[in-house]
Amino acid sequence: MKNDRHKPAGPSQRMLRVGELVRHALAQVFARGEIEDDDLTGAVITVPEVRMSPDLKLASAYIMPLGGARAVEIVAALNRHARFIRGRVAPEIDLKFAPELRFFVDETFDEFGKIDALLRSDRVQRDLHADEDDEGKD
Repeated sequence: MKNDRHKPAGPSQRMLRVGELVRHALAQVFARGEIEDDDLTGAVITVPEVRMSPDLKLASAYIMPLGGARAVEIVAALNRHARFIRGRVAPEIDLKFAPELRFFVDETFDEFGKIDALLRSDRVQRDLHADEDDEGKD
């Protein structure tokens, strides 16, 4: 009978640590303005998260330009220059193999906005105030 072990649901510590190394290296490359592209001119790019594949050979970098303007254009430009960026990031992370980079627009800011709007909605506020009234009766 096979010994089926429970696999962890989330990323390993190594994946998280390497993701942070890649994130910092990408931020440095963007801050230095090493990529020459008209779509990236004047863009301030933040890198909120980098997710690594389990074998550490693929890095999915989620980026958001400051203010959120032209995000799709900037992601397309970064994906066009992914090999160049990989060459700049590789010496910074000190791994046997430099991960392949893929860039995506970070949608978490939009999700936070939706959750915030939901929490501020009249229905939720009414329910919250109803709970406070019930506590006062005890």
